[in-house]
Amino acid sequence: MWDPSTYLRYGDERSRPFHDLLARVGAERPRAVVDLGCGPGNLTATLPGRWPGSRVAGLDSSAEMIAQASAKARVRDMASGRVGAEPVSFAVGDVRSWHPEPDVDVVVCNAVLQWVPGHRELLTRWVAELPTGAWLAVQVPGNFDAPSHRALREVAGRDRWRDTLTPLLREAPVDDPVGYATLLAGAGCAVDAWETTYVHLLPAAAADHPVLTWMEGTALRPVRAALDAAGWADFRAELGVRLAEAYPVRQGQVYFPFRRIFVVARTGAHAEENP
Repeated sequence: MWDPSTYLRYGDERSRPFHDLLARVGAERPRAVVDLGCGPGNLTATLPGRWPGSRVAGLDSSAEMIAQASAKARVRDMASGRVGAEPVSFAVGDVRSWHPEPDVDVVVCNAVLQWVPGHRELLTRWVAELPTGAWLAVQVPGNFDAPSHRALREVAGRDRWRDTLTPLLREAPVDDPVGYATLLAGAGCAVDAWETTYVHLLPAAAADHPVLTWMEGTALRPVRAALDAAGWADFRAELGVRLAEAYPVRQGQVYFPFRRIFVVARTGAHAEENP
């Protein structure tokens, strides 16, 4: 189960890659824009401002996330007087079974595909089904070899946790920028691929280590679901010790490097063209 409030603890840091990704999408007047894995919808809600007049939709597999996204959309509409004419619609759905409608000119998939096994095949299917000249914008975290994830695997591999948690933890489930560029160029797209390491400065004022609270919103979600309350408390405490060693507090904050991988592709374009 996804918890929108936990995920949004570091909303500013999590939203920046979305905006950096969209900055490279050159669509001017798309007919329809779809945000796959839209989460609580706070970033999806910015898309009508980028593309006024476009039909914007958000899709997420979490009913909790979609409930919050829809509730916030109603509040925005009431405040703006657009009741009954929402600029953004939200629905529960699985990206693996999603197919674009004929007028979808922009697809955004931000920090989602790391959870989807076989997503390389999914990307090639999407570009084959999208209209010529459509834009596909994808961002995935590339930090699976970071100290945070090494600490997670180390603690999960201890005798007490190994049988329960080892099957849930993955080695890097994403490709590098060259891999995605090769895949999508081979599918006939013009491709722009890159990576960025953000250094997040996380305040260390609370009792819990800030990298631990960051991970609770994403990487620790399946771990929490697999353990009872006592087991989760013990696991969390052990991981917190390891994270404090890996990411010491300096000047009242923790310096948390976070690598992200980006790819923007335009369908039906020549490989030598850049989006």
